[in-house]
Amino acid sequence: AASPEAKFTEEKVLWIKHHTPKLMTFAISRPESYRFSAGQFSRLGFRDGEGFIWRAYSVVSAEYADTLEYFAVLIEGGPMSARFAAMKEGDTILLDKTATGFLLPERFPDGKDLVMLCTGSGIAPFLSIIEQPEIWQRFDRLILAHSVSFADELIFRRRVEALKDHPLIGEYFHKFRFVPITNAGFKFTKADTRFMVCGNPAMVKDTFQALMDLGFAMHRNRIPGHIMMENGF
Repeated sequence: AASPEAKFTEEKVLWIKHHTPKLMTFAISRPESYRFSAGQFSRLGFRDGEGFIWRAYSVVSAEYADTLEYFAVLIEGGPMSARFAAMKEGDTILLDKTATGFLLPERFPDGKDLVMLCTGSGIAPFLSIIEQPEIWQRFDRLILAHSVSFADELIFRRRVEALKDHPLIGEYFHKFRFVPITNAGFKFTKADTRFMVCGNPAMVKDTFQALMDLGFAMHRNRIPGHIMMENGF
């Protein structure tokens, strides 16, 4: 069997930004061989005595970015949060060589509207997805609704607004709506609307049930539907 060291690389922390006492973003170096699809997550880790500590974090960066960016919520008493809180630029972090996850818009076979619903750090995979030109060419409308507890936690508003000047997707920006509340403000239809939901497990469960009550169905590989979801924190 391969040693644990054969399954990860050691990367450098390039920058760190603390947005609030609880919220932080950071970037690490990206190996040339590292591949992921927008919407997937990485396993990040640290050495812990004779073992390791690992957690999954969705990639915020676009697929074509030179670095890997992540968004973390610091949880009081959390062992990974303690590591992140003490982390400094230039430190080393471990990166599992394989990206994982199935929150991928290409899994939907059809649809005109892509509605992305998220809470807290659940916005991370969608920030990557909306930097992919293909998604803007495929859907007529893209709606990103981000729910947070406090106004100062809406830390990505400027980043999202800056997409209008993005060299690859700026021409499609008129298709986009960012909604920092829970109501997207237009009619959902089974024929045209597809939902991707990511956030804390309770929010994902409640949203899924609400959409099921409206007649929407879970999307599965062999049974096309309207909803894909993933738990995030």
